[in-house]
Amino acid sequence: MKPFVLATVIALATTPVLAQSVTEKTGVNTLLGVAPSTSDFVGKAATSGLFEIAASRLAAERADPATKAFAEEMMRDHERLSGELKQLLDNQAVNIAIPTEMTGDQKATLAKLQELQGPEFSGRYHSDQVKAHADAVDLFQRYGEKGEQAAIRTWAVSTLPTLRHHLDMAKELNR
Repeated sequence: MKPFVLATVIALATTPVLAQSVTEKTGVNTLLGVAPSTSDFVGKAATSGLFEIAASRLAAERADPATKAFAEEMMRDHERLSGELKQLLDNQAVNIAIPTEMTGDQKATLAKLQELQGPEFSGRYHSDQVKAHADAVDLFQRYGEKGEQAAIRTWAVSTLPTLRHHLDMAKELNR
């Protein structure tokens, strides 16, 4: 199995930028501890922010008080982080467009969440938040350690404490 994975990684890594996206999308980069490309990092950071804001707006409308408080903090922080990312890219010599829509998977997750009410809603929102923030911590940590653009790498590192705090809060909601 390991030789097959290694051969796949080598084959993908020697192809154009699209392959970088494939290795990031499939989780190969995470398994190997490889930093995402700047384009992949920006795309995933931006779409994650969009998902966090949309899911948290929904939670602020229909969840229990503790979850609503968490959701309000998520909206506030992720709107701020999205603004920081946009400003950072505006000031850098990188030509990367920031996505304005969630991924298909994120839209599907949000649609499932919209169908739920009460404890089922809260439970699903809590577990979605744990997964989303665990993924975000991994993404930001990998880019912060080995990312291509110094200014974006610095921002990723400075954002990690907030994302780790969000992950801890999300895990606490599940208790």
